[in-house]
Amino acid sequence: MAKNKQDSTKHTATENVGEALTKFEQFFEDNKKPISIVMISIAVIVGAYFLAKKYYIEPIEKEAQEQMFVAEQYFEKDSFNLALNGDGNNWGFLRIIDEYSISKSGNLAHYYAGICYLHLGNYQEAIDHLKKFHSNDYFVGPIALGATGDAYIELGNKEKALKYYLKAAKKSNNDFTTPIYLMKAAGVCESINDFKTALKYYNIIKKEHPRSSEARMIDKYIMRAEAMSK
Repeated sequence: MAKNKQDSTKHTATENVGEALTKFEQFFEDNKKPISIVMISIAVIVGAYFLAKKYYIEPIEKEAQEQMFVAEQYFEKDSFNLALNGDGNNWGFLRIIDEYSISKSGNLAHYYAGICYLHLGNYQEAIDHLKKFHSNDYFVGPIALGATGDAYIELGNKEKALKYYLKAAKKSNNDFTTPIYLMKAAGVCESINDFKTALKYYNIIKKEHPRSSEARMIDKYIMRAEAMSK
Protein backbone atom coordinates (compact mmCIF):
# COMPACT_ATOMS: atom_id res chain seq x y z
CA MET A 1 0.00 0.00 0.00
CA ALA A 2 2.82 2.36 0.98
CA LYS A 3 4.67 1.48 -2.22
CA ASN A 4 1.62 2.33 -4.34
CA LYS A 5 1.34 5.68 -2.54
CA GLN A 6 5.02 6.45 -3.19
CA ASP A 7 4.65 5.50 -6.85
CA SER A 8 1.61 7.74 -7.11
CA THR A 9 3.50 10.66 -5.52
CA LYS A 10 6.46 10.21 -7.88
CA HIS A 11 4.12 10.02 -10.85
CA THR A 12 2.38 13.25 -9.78
CA ALA A 13 5.71 15.02 -9.30
CA THR A 14 6.85 13.88 -12.73
CA GLU A 15 3.66 15.14 -14.27
CA ASN A 16 4.10 18.52 -12.55
CA VAL A 17 7.66 18.84 -13.83
CA GLY A 18 6.55 17.87 -17.32
CA GLU A 19 3.70 20.34 -17.21
CA ALA A 20 6.05 23.13 -16.06
CA LEU A 21 8.49 22.35 -18.86
CA THR A 22 5.67 22.36 -21.39
CA LYS A 23 4.47 25.76 -20.15
CA PHE A 24 8.02 27.15 -20.31
CA GLU A 25 8.48 25.85 -23.85
CA GLN A 26 5.16 27.40 -24.85
CA PHE A 27 6.09 30.72 -23.19
CA PHE A 28 9.44 30.73 -25.00
CA GLU A 29 7.75 29.93 -28.31
CA ASP A 30 5.19 32.70 -27.82
CA ASN A 31 7.86 35.24 -26.83
CA LYS A 32 10.75 34.06 -28.95
CA LYS A 33 11.35 37.39 -30.67
CA PRO A 34 11.38 39.70 -27.60
CA ILE A 35 13.46 37.18 -25.64
CA SER A 36 15.97 37.01 -28.47
CA ILE A 37 16.14 40.81 -28.61
CA VAL A 38 16.78 40.99 -24.85
CA MET A 39 19.51 38.32 -25.00
CA ILE A 40 21.21 40.02 -27.94
CA SER A 41 21.01 43.38 -26.14
CA ILE A 42 22.65 41.89 -23.04
CA ALA A 43 25.38 40.32 -25.15
CA VAL A 44 26.01 43.65 -26.90
CA ILE A 45 26.18 45.54 -23.58
CA VAL A 46 28.56 42.99 -22.02
CA GLY A 47 30.72 42.98 -25.14
CA ALA A 48 30.79 46.78 -25.27
CA TYR A 49 31.82 46.93 -21.60
CA PHE A 50 34.79 44.61 -22.08
CA LEU A 51 35.85 46.40 -25.27
CA ALA A 52 35.62 49.77 -23.53
CA LYS A 53 37.58 48.45 -20.57
CA LYS A 54 40.34 47.01 -22.75
CA TYR A 55 40.69 49.74 -25.36
CA TYR A 56 39.59 52.88 -23.47
CA ILE A 57 39.60 52.57 -19.67
CA GLU A 58 42.81 50.56 -19.28
CA PRO A 59 44.89 52.85 -21.54
CA ILE A 60 43.56 55.90 -19.70
CA GLU A 61 44.42 54.28 -16.37
CA LYS A 62 47.97 53.61 -17.55
CA GLU A 63 48.40 57.19 -18.77
CA ALA A 64 47.05 58.56 -15.48
CA GLN A 65 49.45 56.44 -13.43
CA GLU A 66 52.39 57.65 -15.52
CA GLN A 67 51.32 61.28 -15.12
CA MET A 68 50.92 60.89 -11.34
CA PHE A 69 54.41 59.55 -10.77
CA VAL A 70 56.16 62.91 -10.46
CA ALA A 71 53.29 64.47 -8.48
CA GLU A 72 53.52 61.62 -5.96
CA GLN A 73 57.26 62.22 -5.62
CA TYR A 74 56.63 65.88 -4.83
CA PHE A 75 53.98 64.81 -2.32
CA GLU A 76 56.42 62.49 -0.55
CA LYS A 77 58.89 65.39 -0.30
CA ASP A 78 56.19 67.65 1.22
CA SER A 79 56.32 69.90 -1.84
CA PHE A 80 52.56 70.25 -1.72
CA ASN A 81 52.18 73.20 -4.09
CA LEU A 82 54.18 71.45 -6.81
CA ALA A 83 52.29 68.22 -6.15
CA LEU A 84 49.01 70.05 -6.64
CA ASN A 85 49.83 72.27 -9.59
CA GLY A 86 52.77 70.62 -11.31
CA ASP A 87 56.17 72.08 -12.16
CA GLY A 88 55.58 73.29 -15.71
CA ASN A 89 56.81 70.06 -17.26
CA ASN A 90 54.88 67.54 -15.21
CA TRP A 91 51.24 67.59 -14.19
CA GLY A 92 50.01 68.05 -10.66
CA PHE A 93 47.08 66.28 -9.03
CA LEU A 94 44.59 68.97 -10.06
CA ARG A 95 45.36 68.49 -13.76
CA ILE A 96 45.19 64.72 -13.35
CA ILE A 97 41.74 65.05 -11.78
CA ASP A 98 40.57 67.18 -14.70
CA GLU A 99 41.97 64.90 -17.39
CA TYR A 100 41.40 61.47 -15.84
CA SER A 101 38.36 61.88 -13.62
CA ILE A 102 36.92 58.45 -14.52
CA SER A 103 40.08 56.55 -13.66
CA LYS A 104 41.19 55.02 -10.37
CA SER A 105 44.15 57.37 -10.44
CA GLY A 106 41.79 60.32 -10.82
CA ASN A 107 39.97 59.15 -7.69
CA LEU A 108 43.26 58.76 -5.80
CA ALA A 109 44.33 62.22 -6.95
CA HIS A 110 41.38 63.65 -4.98
CA TYR A 111 42.89 62.12 -1.84
CA TYR A 112 46.32 63.54 -2.55
CA ALA A 113 44.86 66.94 -3.42
CA GLY A 114 42.86 66.98 -0.21
CA ILE A 115 45.93 66.23 1.92
CA CYS A 116 47.95 68.84 0.03
CA TYR A 117 45.32 71.51 0.63
CA LEU A 118 45.13 70.51 4.30
CA HIS A 119 48.88 71.10 4.71
CA LEU A 120 48.67 74.37 2.78
CA GLY A 121 45.90 75.68 5.03
CA ASN A 122 43.16 75.65 2.42
CA TYR A 123 40.73 73.71 4.54
CA GLN A 124 37.52 73.98 2.54
CA GLU A 125 39.34 72.89 -0.62
CA ALA A 126 40.74 69.96 1.37
CA ILE A 127 37.25 68.93 2.44
CA ASP A 128 35.88 69.25 -1.09
CA HIS A 129 38.48 66.89 -2.52
CA LEU A 130 38.50 64.41 0.34
CA LYS A 131 34.73 64.02 0.08
CA LYS A 132 35.11 63.11 -3.59
CA PHE A 133 37.59 60.37 -2.77
CA HIS A 134 36.19 56.87 -2.28
CA SER A 135 38.18 53.92 -0.97
CA ASN A 136 37.75 50.71 0.98
CA ASP A 137 41.47 50.49 1.62
CA TYR A 138 42.27 49.31 5.15
CA PHE A 139 44.27 52.42 6.03
CA VAL A 140 43.77 55.08 3.34
CA GLY A 141 39.97 55.08 3.70
CA PRO A 142 40.04 55.94 7.44
CA ILE A 143 42.88 58.45 6.98
CA ALA A 144 40.88 60.35 4.35
CA LEU A 145 37.90 60.57 6.71
CA GLY A 146 40.13 61.60 9.59
CA ALA A 147 41.80 64.28 7.48
CA THR A 148 38.34 65.63 6.68
CA GLY A 149 37.76 65.86 10.43
CA ASP A 150 41.06 67.73 10.82
CA ALA A 151 39.98 70.25 8.20
CA TYR A 152 36.67 70.83 9.97
CA ILE A 153 38.53 71.36 13.25
CA GLU A 154 40.63 74.06 11.57
CA LEU A 155 37.42 75.70 10.34
CA GLY A 156 36.01 75.64 13.87
CA ASN A 157 33.24 73.15 13.09
CA LYS A 158 33.60 70.71 15.98
CA GLU A 159 30.30 68.96 15.32
CA LYS A 160 31.30 67.87 11.83
CA ALA A 161 34.86 67.14 12.93
CA LEU A 162 33.54 64.74 15.57
CA LYS A 163 31.30 63.09 13.00
CA TYR A 164 34.21 62.42 10.66
CA TYR A 165 36.56 61.25 13.42
CA LEU A 166 33.99 58.66 14.46
CA LYS A 167 33.45 57.61 10.84
CA ALA A 168 37.22 57.22 10.49
CA ALA A 169 37.40 55.14 13.67
CA LYS A 170 34.66 52.79 12.45
CA LYS A 171 35.73 52.60 8.80
CA SER A 172 38.34 49.92 9.41
CA ASN A 173 38.60 48.55 12.91
CA ASN A 174 42.32 48.09 13.58
CA ASP A 175 44.97 48.93 16.17
CA PHE A 176 46.46 51.75 14.11
CA THR A 177 43.83 54.11 12.73
CA THR A 178 40.93 53.33 15.10
CA PRO A 179 42.65 54.47 18.33
CA ILE A 180 44.05 57.58 16.61
CA TYR A 181 40.60 58.82 15.63
CA LEU A 182 38.95 57.74 18.86
CA MET A 183 41.52 59.90 20.66
CA LYS A 184 40.72 62.83 18.38
CA ALA A 185 36.99 62.27 18.90
CA ALA A 186 37.52 62.22 22.65
CA GLY A 187 39.56 65.43 22.41
CA VAL A 188 36.66 67.15 20.65
CA CYS A 189 34.27 65.91 23.34
CA GLU A 190 36.51 67.28 26.07
CA SER A 191 36.68 70.64 24.30
CA ILE A 192 32.88 70.91 24.59
CA ASN A 193 32.92 69.63 28.21
CA ASP A 194 31.35 66.28 27.31
CA PHE A 195 33.72 64.27 29.50
CA LYS A 196 31.44 61.25 29.84
CA THR A 197 31.49 60.63 26.10
CA ALA A 198 35.23 61.25 26.01
CA LEU A 199 35.62 58.66 28.77
CA LYS A 200 33.63 56.17 26.70
CA TYR A 201 36.04 56.53 23.78
CA TYR A 202 39.09 56.25 26.05
CA ASN A 203 37.73 53.04 27.54
CA ILE A 204 37.14 51.58 24.09
CA ILE A 205 40.82 52.16 23.31
CA LYS A 206 41.86 50.55 26.59
CA LYS A 207 39.62 47.49 26.23
CA GLU A 208 39.55 46.86 22.49
CA HIS A 209 42.95 48.15 21.36
CA PRO A 210 45.35 47.41 24.23
CA ARG A 211 48.29 46.88 21.84
CA SER A 212 48.00 50.31 20.24
CA SER A 213 50.37 53.19 20.92
CA GLU A 214 47.49 55.22 22.33
CA ALA A 215 46.72 52.51 24.90
CA ARG A 216 50.13 52.96 26.54
CA MET A 217 49.12 56.35 27.94
CA ILE A 218 45.36 55.93 28.04
CA ASP A 219 45.07 55.51 31.83
CA LYS A 220 45.94 59.15 32.51
CA TYR A 221 43.26 60.28 30.05
CA ILE A 222 40.74 57.98 31.68
CA MET A 223 41.58 59.32 35.15
CA ARG A 224 41.25 62.91 33.99
CA ALA A 225 37.96 62.31 32.18
CA GLU A 226 36.57 60.46 35.23
CA ALA A 227 37.53 63.33 37.51
CA MET A 228 36.10 65.97 35.17
CA SER A 229 32.88 64.06 34.56
CA LYS A 230 32.14 64.16 38.30
